[in-house]
Amino acid sequence: MKEIKGKTTAKEGFHERNKHKGKYDFPKLIKANAELKNYVRESEYGGLTIDFFDPMAVKSLNKALIIEFYGLDYWELPSGYLCPPIPSRADYIHVISDLTGCNSKERKARMLDIGVGASCIFPIIGVAEYGWDFVGSDIHDVSISSSRSIIEKNASLKGKIEIRKQDDPFSIFRGVIRNGEFFEVSLCNPPFHDSSAEALMASKRKESNLKNKPVNKPTPNFSGQDNELWCSGGEANFLKNMIEESQIYRQNVHWFTTIVSSEDTLRKLVRLLKTVSVREHKIIPMEHGNKKTRILAWRY
Repeated sequence: MKEIKGKTTAKEGFHERNKHKGKYDFPKLIKANAELKNYVRESEYGGLTIDFFDPMAVKSLNKALIIEFYGLDYWELPSGYLCPPIPSRADYIHVISDLTGCNSKERKARMLDIGVGASCIFPIIGVAEYGWDFVGSDIHDVSISSSRSIIEKNASLKGKIEIRKQDDPFSIFRGVIRNGEFFEVSLCNPPFHDSSAEALMASKRKESNLKNKPVNKPTPNFSGQDNELWCSGGEANFLKNMIEESQIYRQNVHWFTTIVSSEDTLRKLVRLLKTVSVREHKIIPMEHGNKKTRILAWRY
């Protein structure tokens, strides 16, 4: 392959401290993860890119970003598990730092990641950027094993992140938060869909729109196991349960936060927050190019 030069186009809408708001410097990223060179090509619009429908290319890019920007020596995912978009995950962390004022490594803070996944991505970024400590919870044994392996193989993460198993699939905080513990923030990227069939149909629609042609079998570029993509009642039911259960742990968590994808779900959740007498709630928009989402935060 010929020598690779150049960068991709800049990304819009990212937090001012997000290290990924500029262009992807592919030559630099290839030095961080040599396998990425196999997937980089010249874009028809100029500059360099990868095929974002190729799951191996996406994983290789994310691995390069994590190694280059967050100082890791090792980061791998089990086959078929959710490969998160690093720039948007970093934005969530920076928004949380603004919300709490925990934006200096001199200020010690402890965070709770609900659904840490196999990638351990929120703790990785939070530790590197702000020196936070984390507890990450998950219901899936493979995700827990993967995150623990990432922590064990990176000296910068040891002693900073603890992974806990959530044994009850119907609980959020119960069984994870221990007596007397305190967290500045709980974070969550909840499963969005109501069923595996719904998740599959959404993937088909998304890829069909991007490719401007019908797609019968979507490319699993971001993959994901069932528990990562859907739950009974979808995002709305999951977050309803989270808000109701948060009342019990109002003394253990300063700010409860979550990503909310649906505007309809957001309206329902805001109405619910009023019934549980929260002291304050905030809706923080995140817009990355054409993708719009928001963070809902509340405290008692």
